[in-house]
Amino acid sequence: MPRKKKSASPFRYFNSSPEVIRLVVMMYVRFPLSLRNVEDLLFERGIDISHETVRHWWNRFGPLFAADIRRQRVSRVRGFRQRQWHLDEMYVKVNEEMHYLWRAVDQEGEILESYVTKAKDKAAALKFMRKALRRHGSPERITTDGLRSYKVAMTELGNANKQEVGRWANNRVEN
Repeated sequence: MPRKKKSASPFRYFNSSPEVIRLVVMMYVRFPLSLRNVEDLLFERGIDISHETVRHWWNRFGPLFAADIRRQRVSRVRGFRQRQWHLDEMYVKVNEEMHYLWRAVDQEGEILESYVTKAKDKAAALKFMRKALRRHGSPERITTDGLRSYKVAMTELGNANKQEVGRWANNRVEN
C-alpha cells in the first residue's frame, strides 16, 4: 500500500516559531513601517532578528499569508446575501497587440476575477461570467456598463433580472 504523503509545513526549516514569523510579516504588512522599524519594535519586545530576516520572511511567506486571507475572505463572502458585482472590460496591450481585460469587482472593491481575450463579444462575456460564477457563486446584483454582450450573456445564464446598467454606476470597477 502506498504511504500517504503529509503536506510539509512551510516553516519546517526555520528556527523561529510560526507565530513569530506570522507576527513579523503581519507587522510589516499592516503598519507603514520600514524593515528596520519592524526590527526595532521586535527588539523592544525581546525578539532579536535582523531587518534582512524580516525581508526574507516577507518574500517567502507574504504570498502564502495573502492567499490564505483571500481564501478565508471568499468563504466568508459566499454566505453574504447582499453581494453586488461590478463588471467591466478595458483595452490592454499584450506583446504589442490590443486585447480586452474583463474584470469583476465586488462591493468592497476587491477583484474577484479577471480574464483576457482578443474579442469583445458574447462568447468572451459568457466564458468570463461562467468562470466568475463558478468560482464565487451568484451575486444579488450585477452592475455593468452598457455593453450588449453582458446583457446577452446574462440572459443565457438566467441572470438577466440581476443586471443593473448605469453610466456612472460602474465606477467602482473602473477605478
